Amino acid sequence: MNSPIRRVSAGCLLLVLALLVNITYIQAFQADELNSRGDNRRVIIDEYARERGPILTRDDEPIAISEEVGGDFQFLRNYPEATLYAPVTGYYSYQYQRSALERAQNDILSGDDDRLFVRRLIDLVTGEEPKGGAVKTTIDSEAQRAAYDGLEGYKGAVVALDVQTGEILTMASTPSYDPNPLASHSFSEQNEYWQTLKDDEDKPDLNRAIAQTLPPGSVFKLVTAAAAIESGDYDAESVIPGPAEYPLPLTDRTLGNQSGQACGSDDETTLTNALRISCNTAFAYLGDELGDDVLRDQAERFGFNAQPLTEDEMNAATSRFPDDPDEPQTVLSAIGQYDVRVTPLQIAMVSAAIANDGVLMDPYIVREVLAPDLVSTIEQTEPEELSRAVSPDTAQQLTEMMVEVVENGTGTNAQISGIEVAGKTGTAQSDPDRPPYAWFTSFAPADDPRVAVAVVIEEAPDTARDDIGGGALAAPIARAVMEAVLGA
Repeated sequence: MNSPIRRVSAGCLLLVLALLVNITYIQAFQADELNSRGDNRRVIIDEYARERGPILTRDDEPIAISEEVGGDFQFLRNYPEATLYAPVTGYYSYQYQRSALERAQNDILSGDDDRLFVRRLIDLVTGEEPKGGAVKTTIDSEAQRAAYDGLEGYKGAVVALDVQTGEILTMASTPSYDPNPLASHSFSEQNEYWQTLKDDEDKPDLNRAIAQTLPPGSVFKLVTAAAAIESGDYDAESVIPGPAEYPLPLTDRTLGNQSGQACGSDDETTLTNALRISCNTAFAYLGDELGDDVLRDQAERFGFNAQPLTEDEMNAATSRFPDDPDEPQTVLSAIGQYDVRVTPLQIAMVSAAIANDGVLMDPYIVREVLAPDLVSTIEQTEPEELSRAVSPDTAQQLTEMMVEVVENGTGTNAQISGIEVAGKTGTAQSDPDRPPYAWFTSFAPADDPRVAVAVVIEEAPDTARDDIGGGALAAPIARAVMEAVLGA
């Protein structure tokens, strides 16, 4: 063989070897990465060839199922109670991939989870069609419906938690959307509905319960009250200033009470009464005295400045207490204004920690992961303590103060016959051109807490601006959810 032919042969051999090395590298080292890419259509088509596992409520109600329809895409995803559970299930779409639990739990639902490897081998040997596993959520179906029905006509959200475990019993958001058109096998139907969602200014596909932060207003006064009592300088009966107006430090401006009046005789009030009537000036004073570092530390012990639901990958937003506010900004932060931003989930966590003797449990929405037979448990979520938010004594004092809010203060619309309820109202100012946000948070029974709730009404059509308040709009919804959980 002459020299040129040898060189060409060696070059071809090197090219073949390089190709083999590249293929081996892709198959051995890049396979998982390529399979997990959202735009890998071959993987998605393969998913449609097998039955996707269901998503269930805690009481086994199916809220996402797959139906065999034949054709190129053999199974169609269906959502029986579409708008009711959309914030929980999300959607499963060929064109627009997945969201919420359909995305977070895709491996188990599609059957690709490594924990189903033995099941896949058995199916291969027996010739059975492979199936995905099931996800059982923590959602209480009756409480979810009570929340959704209560929000009808409003733009808002509700979250309810089991105070002892951290289970999310309710995650409702309105306006909602229908995931079924996005799961359709008609691409034109998917595209048309997707564009409808994107053009809707009300953002029905936004999970307002966990993915959007808003100013909390007076419900944040629970955090300020907790910081005051934890400091050791105050208790529930401490007498503090509560004038009609409080001068903002370093400015010529003042902060007033909603009533325009002082919160007690001689411009003084107790901490309990200040919470009962939601006295702005009293909590402004506390914020000024405590300082931003103390308020921030207390907020972070309640879960602020840390993303919740990280293991479930639900795209939950982080609730924020500002990093370095000046003195007037700290005063405004103490009453839940300035740059304080929260989700309903975070406010529910505050109430849940107070209800649970000061212990904050890590919230979660997946109760159990089941094998395709819907019987065998692959994984069960165990409750975990997230932090010690306040001492048991502080929690007890805050509970008694919150009971006073519901029995004799701004939260009377949350009262349940025969059950003692602890709660706090909030009305948060936002843009001068729009009405305030109405908040309410509560837990019950106050003497043996089981459920904590947070409600926000972002917009209430046909409601006068002066009539919007947490006690008027949000408290009745919280009451309905608590009644559903407690069977009251």
